[in-house]
Amino acid sequence: MYLCTHARACARARERERPLTVHDLNQLLLVCSLVLLVAVAAVRISSRSGLPSLLVYLGIGMLMGQDGIGGIRFDDAELTQVIGYAALVVILAEGGLGTKWKEIKPALPAATALALVGIGISVGVTAAGAHYLVGLDWRQALIIGAVVSSTDAAAVFSVLRKIPLPARVTGTLEAESGFNDAPVVILVVAFSHSGPMEHWYVLVGEIALELAIGAAIGIAVGFLGSWGLRHVALPASGLYPIAVMAIAVTAYAAGAMAHGSGFLAVYLAAMVMGNAKLPHWPATRGFADGVGWIAQIGMFVLLGLLVTPSELGDDILPALVIGLVLTMVARPLGVLACLVPFRVPWREQALMSWAGLRGAVPIILATIPMVSGVRDSRTIFNIVFVLVVVYTLLQGPTLPWLARKLNIGGGQEAADLGIESAPLERLRGHLLSFGIPEESKMHGVEINELRLPAGAAVTLVVRDGKSFVPLPTTVLRRGDELLVVATDPVRDAAENRLRAVAAGGKLAGWLGTNGAN
Repeated sequence: MYLCTHARACARARERERPLTVHDLNQLLLVCSLVLLVAVAAVRISSRSGLPSLLVYLGIGMLMGQDGIGGIRFDDAELTQVIGYAALVVILAEGGLGTKWKEIKPALPAATALALVGIGISVGVTAAGAHYLVGLDWRQALIIGAVVSSTDAAAVFSVLRKIPLPARVTGTLEAESGFNDAPVVILVVAFSHSGPMEHWYVLVGEIALELAIGAAIGIAVGFLGSWGLRHVALPASGLYPIAVMAIAVTAYAAGAMAHGSGFLAVYLAAMVMGNAKLPHWPATRGFADGVGWIAQIGMFVLLGLLVTPSELGDDILPALVIGLVLTMVARPLGVLACLVPFRVPWREQALMSWAGLRGAVPIILATIPMVSGVRDSRTIFNIVFVLVVVYTLLQGPTLPWLARKLNIGGGQEAADLGIESAPLERLRGHLLSFGIPEESKMHGVEINELRLPAGAAVTLVVRDGKSFVPLPTTVLRRGDELLVVATDPVRDAAENRLRAVAAGGKLAGWLGTNGAN
């Protein structure tokens, strides 16, 4: 009997330890491809319903988990943390490549204040609420306060770029989400350390040093990479997107190895390259966007696998209380303290207080105390998970409504269509799309009355599903979409002029209306 039992145990051990076969690989590829197809279809569902896509992906992961129909048992927090960090690097790189320097430059001081001072206020107030209202000890409270105080780059980039907000608001929020991951990671690691917590001034010094190192390395790598890509002709256009992403990841690795902030380094390096007019830029942006989506999908599905829904019941109420403190008290106080010196209007302060979107980043950071062996770290993870899901479901869909109620709008923008065209690139040209909505004062304006700068012209008008080449006397109507070709030197001037006419009509120049916001 013993020999039979032992033989069966050995057979099971050999089965577990057998090498990966081609059949296993085929099954793995089939599952991964099906998950990706379902996730891509979920993007369409979420865009139509207004449901944030991260919740759909988390739901897919939970359905695949041990409490779902998939029955997959997964509890490797360390692996989740490593993959989450890698996905966050890709997401920050994609966000940096899409960040326009002209929008972020005026907002840089306010964004820096929010990412440093605002984070400190948010951590303190949220931790106090978790300690006094929920009853957590101070270490657990501080960990939760730090974890949930970071706004999520993926959520901010995906939501804000769909809402017509003033450039200073969008620039501030995007820069904040790109900057604040670094100090939060330092705080979470410090609070999760097994020994006594360091004094606050030591943490401030460490944060400042790591940010300085990461910023210096990121900017240097970005400029060097941009110079190299402009002066070294690669044999195929498809290599340029790969090279850009490789340079961004190099910035992260170099910053982390130099004991700096790798997250800040990758964001700044990508932002420098994104504003450097690199060769084959439309293909690079398309590639980065696709890789960013894959990173988000994989990260959210994995986080959904890690959570066990049946364990969340006791943590729902604490999560709601802590989230209420964070959303209604901590975030508004941080925004108020940081933005009042910059004389930001109260309407924009209110919107930015509500736009502190959370996503996968807090959930990833919640794995740090689990890996470090902090007491009741699973409870911390569950609280953070519930908080993120509930308040993302609340904040994301209501942000456009709040912007309308506060009468905050950024006007129209001319979107680069990003067509990969050798003649356009050789001539340093841009193909822009500009729509005319119901409230636009461009209705009734003739093409020649747009007075676009020399080097820009309306080449096509799409009206009622049909396109035609306009004459100088063609009258524009509501619902039209204009295709404008502009040379590189006058691209921004053409966009500003279109926005000015949309806001002030054909007499915009004489009435003092311009395209800035």
